[in-house]
Amino acid sequence: MQRSVLAWLLVGLFGWVLVGCSQTTLSPMSDASFTQRDRQLLAHPPYAQANIPEQYRRHIVDYPYKERPGSILVDSDSRYLYYVLPQGKAIRYGVAVGEEAMAFSGVATVGRMAEWPDWIPTPEIQARLGPYPSRVRGGPENPLGARALYLYEGSKDTLYRIHGTNQPEYIGQAISSGCIRMTNEDVIDLFNRVKPGTTVVVLASGHGERLGGLTGRRG
Repeated sequence: MQRSVLAWLLVGLFGWVLVGCSQTTLSPMSDASFTQRDRQLLAHPPYAQANIPEQYRRHIVDYPYKERPGSILVDSDSRYLYYVLPQGKAIRYGVAVGEEAMAFSGVATVGRMAEWPDWIPTPEIQARLGPYPSRVRGGPENPLGARALYLYEGSKDTLYRIHGTNQPEYIGQAISSGCIRMTNEDVIDLFNRVKPGTTVVVLASGHGERLGGLTGRRG
């Protein structure tokens, strides 16, 4: 509840209304920023290549408001993540978000960043969805995918992440256990733009509609 109120107050303070009027599609399969390891691990991924709907592919959109370039905003209602660019633009990525009862909302910072991270299932995940091994090594079969941004509140790990996925078919849905999933191609692109300490605001479900246009105009 406190996280939701904090996100709402912050939105009111800065007047966030996302209106992507003109946009340019960026290929979600671009591998220009891939490392050699990325190319090796993603050459033959152990999952089907999903046909991501057009609205959930990477776009550059107009962003005429005052958020600082380099910040991240996640609109849980529309399943979009915005990375703010200079000169009134943002990169909009399609994401999968957590089911409402398990989703994170509020203000956090990127406390840690990892490439092809290991996954350590929490006790709650083990109880609800397990059993899993105590540690799953990083790789294309790992649920965290190619990259992970670890969200912190102060010095405390929230246990929520922005990360890749081995289930790209769920992009655009509210289905995860609370984390924000991106395609591996998109999370690599975002990872290469982000720095530790980046501000991340995740709007709670329902706030987009009440902001009168946050999710209503998509370009």
